[in-house]
Amino acid sequence: MNADVFLQVLTQALFALIFIIVLVGTIRHPRLANVDASLFFGAIALILAETWLTEAFKLGTGPIWRFIVEVLLMALPYLLLRLVDDFAGVRQEISRAAAIGLAATVVLLAIFHQAHPPRVLLLLLVAYFVILAMYDAIAIVRAAVYSGGVTRRRMQAVAAGTICLGFLIVVAGATAFTPKDAGGLLRGISDVVSLCCVLGYFIGFAPPGWLRHAWQEPELRSFLGRAAELPRLPTTEQIVRELERGAAASLGVRSALIALRDESTGELAPVGEPNPEAPSLDTTARRAFAEQREIFVSNAARENPADVETYLAEGVNSVLAVPITAGEERLGVLAVYAARSPIFAEDDLTLARLLADQAAVILESRALIDEATRVRAREEAARLKDDFLSAAAHDLKTPLTAVIAQAQLLERRARRDPLAPTDVGGLQRIVRESDRLRRLVTELLDVRRVEQGSLIGPRETVDLSELLRESSERLVAPRHTMVVTACEPVAGEFDPIRIAQLVDNLLENAVKYSPEGGEVRAEVRIEDGAAHLTVTDCGIGIPTGDIPHLFERFHRGSNVDDRRFSGMGLGLFICKAIVEQHGGRLWAESDGPGTGSSFHAILPIVMSQTEDIAAIAGAGSVND
Repeated sequence: MNADVFLQVLTQALFALIFIIVLVGTIRHPRLANVDASLFFGAIALILAETWLTEAFKLGTGPIWRFIVEVLLMALPYLLLRLVDDFAGVRQEISRAAAIGLAATVVLLAIFHQAHPPRVLLLLLVAYFVILAMYDAIAIVRAAVYSGGVTRRRMQAVAAGTICLGFLIVVAGATAFTPKDAGGLLRGISDVVSLCCVLGYFIGFAPPGWLRHAWQEPELRSFLGRAAELPRLPTTEQIVRELERGAAASLGVRSALIALRDESTGELAPVGEPNPEAPSLDTTARRAFAEQREIFVSNAARENPADVETYLAEGVNSVLAVPITAGEERLGVLAVYAARSPIFAEDDLTLARLLADQAAVILESRALIDEATRVRAREEAARLKDDFLSAAAHDLKTPLTAVIAQAQLLERRARRDPLAPTDVGGLQRIVRESDRLRRLVTELLDVRRVEQGSLIGPRETVDLSELLRESSERLVAPRHTMVVTACEPVAGEFDPIRIAQLVDNLLENAVKYSPEGGEVRAEVRIEDGAAHLTVTDCGIGIPTGDIPHLFERFHRGSNVDDRRFSGMGLGLFICKAIVEQHGGRLWAESDGPGTGSSFHAILPIVMSQTEDIAAIAGAGSVND
């Protein structure tokens, strides 16, 4: 057996194998695309069978058999056009013209099957065949370019096979007009191109399992490359949207939809806002979830009449739905929507099943992360509760003990000597400790108001310069030096009670943490259209690691000695809320322990009337 005969036999055997594989697929899944593929390869198989019988056994064929073979040969471009229509769509007028041309061809072949047709008719037959075959080749190449996923690779193979088929048609026409020597060369080239043609169709329509897995691997790798970070996204809705985009890209379709089971009702429900790129949840997706099996619907409008309007509006023709399941737990469903019924639906279904499995892993990972977050939140809440109870008990107990002890002492003195003079110092101590107790309780109530967003009350015109001077005169103890810089009125619309509380807290902290005889500086100025308040002390400073957490509830610096400096760690938390609910910003600066610290508050100045500034104009600067 020489090389030419070997190539011919191999080509014929591969075409026969493709026909058998496609026919078995049609019997298992009698969809229109599979039927059209069986007709196309069946026609090729019959033509090759006639050639094989004639050449191998030198058997002559009768006129009827030759007529059938001629009709099948001329029908190949039309059968291929039907396949093009299955996976890419063909305009109706083109399909109709091709069918009419085929019918006319059959009639002409029937009339002239025992005689040579006129040259004009022969040219018309060749033109019909060549033009339609060229259209098929171009349409398949375009479909290969615009498809995606595994389907794209199979379409590329089909396109290559169709291009080779077109080349064979040209060579067959050229052979009739070339010398015998050149004709032999063309036949040798034809044998090689024929083998390439059948290999392209074999890879496209009947690829072996290992090749399918090799195609699916990069799609899965691309999907998994993005999937590693998905469980860490802020919301489940964002995760689902990324999964939908990844599934659509991997399968080469326009849109995909993931719906998850609602734990309260057990029913499927979309996640978050509707996905504008995908239709709403349809009957096929619900069936796939309810029956826990993969479902492919080639004609969605016919199978699901209730969803026809949605399909028409979104341009959907076929639906592929796969349940998302983790073990025995039903998580949801992945639905893929395509404008045309995929000709390679089985491969798409396999890839969709793999993607659904990966989606289940990702969603389970997210559920575990959420559960871990809830556990940590509960632990943090328990810790904060313990911290609160400890701090509240300690700080409330100190002034309360002093009040009770002083009251009991006054009571004993009054019993011993009712006419004794009033112990003014004792009463002052009761008042002082009671006021301290009141402030602690007020802080706890303010924390609740902060959480409700109702800390700030009615606003009115307040001059921060005047407020800072009054607060410094009232709060600074004789053993500290206070320097206040307020060179001009700094007036705006603020809640006077809360702004006074802000200034008092910052000054009290500066005094409390500064050593005896230390200097506290306070300044307020207008900068970039906003009030800038700065309070600087020379106290114990703030460790660098504590600064990011300084304004959190119950947080105190790691260098604060609770026995020397009382407090629950709520003052700065409330100060931050006061500033932010006024639309401003509060932050702290320190070079570390023992270097002092500075607190900066920026508050937007919003004046309802310009006359308010004029009314307080004339206030000067004070440097104490």
